[in-house]
Amino acid sequence: MVQQASSCIASLISSLLPASGSLQTPHSGYHWDGNPRRFFEGWYYRVTLPDLGQTFAFMYSIEDPQGGTPASGGGAQILGPNDEYLCRSFPQVQKFWAWQQALGMGHWRYTSEAAHSQTSQSDLETKQPRLLPPAEFDRWVKEGYQATATWQQGVLNDPGSGASARWQYKIQPIYGWGNVGSPQQSTAGWLSSLQIFEPGWQILMAHGLATGWIDWNGQRYNFTNAPAYSEKNWGGSFPQKWFWLNCNCFTDEPDLALTAGGGRRGVLWWVESVAMIGIHYRGKFYEFVPWNSKVTWQIKPWGCWQMQAEQGQYRVELTGTCDTPGTPLRAPTEQGLIFFCRDTMHGHVTLRLWQRDRSQPILVAQSHLCGLEVGGGPWEETWEST
Repeated sequence: MVQQASSCIASLISSLLPASGSLQTPHSGYHWDGNPRRFFEGWYYRVTLPDLGQTFAFMYSIEDPQGGTPASGGGAQILGPNDEYLCRSFPQVQKFWAWQQALGMGHWRYTSEAAHSQTSQSDLETKQPRLLPPAEFDRWVKEGYQATATWQQGVLNDPGSGASARWQYKIQPIYGWGNVGSPQQSTAGWLSSLQIFEPGWQILMAHGLATGWIDWNGQRYNFTNAPAYSEKNWGGSFPQKWFWLNCNCFTDEPDLALTAGGGRRGVLWWVESVAMIGIHYRGKFYEFVPWNSKVTWQIKPWGCWQMQAEQGQYRVELTGTCDTPGTPLRAPTEQGLIFFCRDTMHGHVTLRLWQRDRSQPILVAQSHLCGLEVGGGPWEETWEST
C-alpha cells in the first residue's frame, strides 16, 4: 500500500509539471538553503479575463522560514476585479512546503472534517506539508493555497470583512523566458545563480493559457484559455525602490507578452540601478538587458511609466499610464510583510518595436489591461535614469 501511495503521488507531481522540460526556467525551485539569515521568497501568478476586462493576481510569500523571528511566516494576497484586495497571513512556517528542483509551493491549514475520516486531524498535522490531489485539498484545507507550473488552487476567508476567494485552474505554459525550443534564461543573467544580486528576480512563464474558475466573494468566474503569467523573487536583502510593467493581453495581438521593470538592488557591498525589457512575440524573444542594451526610464511616482531601450538590432519604446489611484499591496521588507508598493491591473500601455535599420516599426500594440507597479521609495519626483 505504501508503494502504491508513493506511485500515486509521483504520478500527481509528474502531471503538474510542464509538459516540456525546456520551458522550466532557471530559479524555478525554492532557494532557501536552511541558513538562519534574513530571507524571503515570493511568487506571483496572474490570470486575465479579456471579455470582462478584469484580472486576478495571486501573490504568495514566505519570510524567515526557519521560524523564531518577528517576520517569520507566510502571506497570500489577491488583487481581484476592479483592483479589489484580499490578504491573509499564515504565521506557521511548518505548514509551508516548496520543491527545491521545480516550481511548486503551498501553505495551508486543515479542517475539522479530518477527525471524521480515516485520516485523523493529528495524523495530518504530523505529516510534512506537501502537494495534495485537488479533491483532497478541497476536503482538508480550510484556508491556504498550492501552486505549480501547471496548477493553481486555493481558498482564503477573511472573517473580519467577510471577503472570500476560492480558485482552481490548470495552466498550459507557452513562453518561459527565452526563445522557443532553446534553453530558458535567467532574467538577471547567469550571475544570478551566484547570489551576487539581491533580491533575485525570475520570470517563470511570460505567457500561458489558464482554464478553470475563480470564485470571488460569491461570484464565480469561469474561463478557458485565458492569458496567464507567473514570476518570482527571493533573497536575503530587500529592494529599496522599483517599478514594473507587465501585459500579455494586447488588442488584436494574442501572441505577444511584455515584462519590463527596474530597481535599485544590492550587489555584494554596493547598490546599483538597473532595468530591463523582455518581449515574446510570435515565437521570438526580444531581450533588452544591461549587458546587451542601453535602457532608459522615466517613472513618475504614480500615473506614468516610460521606458526606451536599444541594442544591436532592435529598439523599443514603452509608455504605461493609469488614471486610477491603484491599490496598496504588501511586500517583504526588513520589517516583515507590510504595505510597500502600489499596483493596478487596469493600466494602459503602448509598445513600439523597431528593427534599427528600418523606419517602420515591426510592432505597435496597445492594451488597457496592463499591470503597473511602483514600490519602495522615496517617490517624491520622477525617477529618470539610464
